This record gives sequence, structure tokens and C-alpha cells, in this order.
Amino acid sequence: MSRLLNGKSLQNELMNDEVIRLENVSVQYRVPYEQIGTFREYFIRLLQRRISYRTFWALDNISFSVKKGEVFGLIGDNGAGKSTLLKVVARVLRPIKGRLLVRGKVAPLLELGAGFHPELTGRENIFLNGALLGYNQKELEDIFPQIVEFSELGDFIEAPIRTYSSGMYARLGFSVATAYEPEVLIVDEILGVGDESFQKKCADRIAQFRENGTSILIVSHSMASIESMCQKAAWLNQGKIELIGDPKTVIKAYRGG
Repeated sequence: MSRLLNGKSLQNELMNDEVIRLENVSVQYRVPYEQIGTFREYFIRLLQRRISYRTFWALDNISFSVKKGEVFGLIGDNGAGKSTLLKVVARVLRPIKGRLLVRGKVAPLLELGAGFHPELTGRENIFLNGALLGYNQKELEDIFPQIVEFSELGDFIEAPIRTYSSGMYARLGFSVATAYEPEVLIVDEILGVGDESFQKKCADRIAQFRENGTSILIVSHSMASIESMCQKAAWLNQGKIELIGDPKTVIKAYRGG
């Protein structure tokens, strides 16, 4: 059975410099053997017990820890389990085996703007999305001007989200998600946000978090980014860790060197 711990119980569990620890974490998925075209067909087959499933381990006995202020990179092919692992740390998914320990607040940059409502304005979505991320009304009122300034949306903040371009949408999502410095920042290939100048702003904000002691868990297909940003890296392959260590060494092994 899985266990997710936070708060005072961590004092006797995590080492002083640890922020994240995964111990034999496993996640299993179940998918039908056949493709089912519609929900109606799926429901009928379900009632008739005519659906056969196969199971596979998206994560299989994953163990590692991340220290305070450390940037930890995850590499691997598509389907290796990287995004599933990030979702476990973000507490979006619960492992069926093993346990996760996390100290402090987690800011997940998994899908920018998840939870935005297209008919609400940018202003209204800031408060909606902020609430989903765990901020209260007073915190959001205090930080609202900085969110708008960072997003560079100006008067568009009063327009419905459905009128936004994809770049504007992502900029607002990033601005809300990073409004406060968390203890843990989770980044999943989202740095291609907006134009080049805004991408630099995003990278600078993440670098500032790192300098201030935020631990960062990052997935990227850019080996150059992993090598330059991370102090440690792990190579995932079919749900298992092949190697953990110095990024240059891990990348070389991943490339078959």
C-alpha cells in the first residue's frame, strides 16, 4: 500500500537536506486490448463483461531523493514513465506501492492553465486557478498585480480566456503557477512559452527559485538543458531507473556511449 506523507511526520522521516524521497514507488495502468470507438460501446461491453485488459507498470520500484536547492533531471524515451513520475510527486497520481515523502509546497508546471475556464476573464481565472493550486483569497489579492505584470497581458486580463492566443494562455498559466516560490518546483517541458523574451523571463524566474533554495524536478528532451541546469539526473526506461548520477554520465549512457 502506498503512503504519502507531509507536515510534522516528515521531521523523523526525511534527512535535514532532503525535500523529496521516493521509496519503491510503483504505478500500474490498465488498458483494454481492443480499441473501443465510443463511450456507449464501452459501457455496453462493460455491462456484458466483454472487455479484456492488459496491465503494465508505468513506474516499477522507483527510489531516489532530491535535496534542498538541487535541480534533478529526468530523461528517457517517450512512454518511459517520466510524466507519470512527475504526477506522483505533484500528488496528481497515487502510487499503488511504495511511498512518497515531500517537504513543503509543490508547484507543478505540468500543463499550464489546467483548470482555466474559457468563459471567465483572465482576472477570474487567476483566482480560480490559484485556488486549485492551494492559495487563499487574501494571498491571491496580494499577488494579483505581480501576476498581471509578469504575464504582460495588460488590459487583456479583463477579457474572456477564450479570446486569448495559445501564447497568452500559457503565459498566464505560468505566471499563476510561479506567483509564489515553492519548496519544490516540477517542470515538464513547458519552457517554450510565448516569444523569446518571455521564455527568457521564465528561465530567469526558475533560476531565481533555484538560487533561493527551491528544489527543481525537471523533465526535458533537451540533453543540453539537462546537462547545464541539473546537478543530478536519472534515466528512466519502461518504468524503471536505469541509472542515476552526474548528468553528463547519465546522458552518455542513455545515448549508448
